[in-house]
Parts: sequence; structure tokens; C-alpha cells
Amino acid sequence: MQANAMDTRRSLRATLFLGIGLMAAVDEILFHQILAWHHFFDRSTPTIGLLSDGLLHAAELLLLAAGFYLFMHLSRAGAIARLHAWAGLFIGAGGFQLFDGIVNHKLLRLHQVRYVEELWIYDLAWNGFSLVLLAIGFLLWRRARAVER
Repeated sequence: MQANAMDTRRSLRATLFLGIGLMAAVDEILFHQILAWHHFFDRSTPTIGLLSDGLLHAAELLLLAAGFYLFMHLSRAGAIARLHAWAGLFIGAGGFQLFDGIVNHKLLRLHQVRYVEELWIYDLAWNGFSLVLLAIGFLLWRRARAVER
């Protein structure tokens, strides 16, 4: 089935939510809970840090639920544009990661990746990984648009 313009946009949008929610979940579970490198808001007490992690987790779950709902709606209609869907997933994940790395870590200083002497190495890895995810997403999106024509 060839996807129409509405299907491509909706496929991209649904998986954009999934990508953001998925990367927020990885960040929350791995860096906040398992490794305990930081909380979402580290500029207060540990209790406030845990509360902020809980709020981030709630937002992440809402994004995942919305993304899954939209994706399943498209799936039932047989209207998923696969390349657009994969592009949205990678763009969402990379976009979340880059936003977190630049806005939350550097501009707002809500937290750092890790509190160590050589922070720049962690920042470089964090933001570099986000750029790789974004590049994959935009390459997939470009390919999807070319296939569309």
C-alpha cells in the first residue's frame, strides 16, 4: 500500500512521540536510577531530585502512551508509512537527547550528565550520540521523501 501525505505525517508524528518517550525512559532508568549519576533537578535536596525524576517519568509515560495510541490507530488502518515511522523514532530520540544535553545540562543547568572533573568527555559523548540519532532519523526521512515521489 502506498502511503498518502496524511499517513506519512501521522506516521512521523506518532513515532516522534515514541522516540522522545523511549529516550526519556532510557535516560531516567539508566542514568537516574541504575547508575544514579544525576536527578532531573539536582539543584535542591535529594527529595526534590526524586520528585523531579518522578515527574519526568510521568511525562515520559504520557508520551509513550500517546505515541502507542497513534501508532496502533495507524496500524489498524494499515496506514503506517514505515520509513517515516522509523525516521520519527530516531528524530524523536535524538531530539530529546540533544535538548537535554544543551538546554537542561548547559543553559538551565538542571543537572549534568555526571559530576566529574572531565565533564566535557561526558558532554561530548551525550551530545555526539544525540547527533548520530538525529542524522539517522533525517537520512531515513530524506529517503522516505524520495521514495514518496
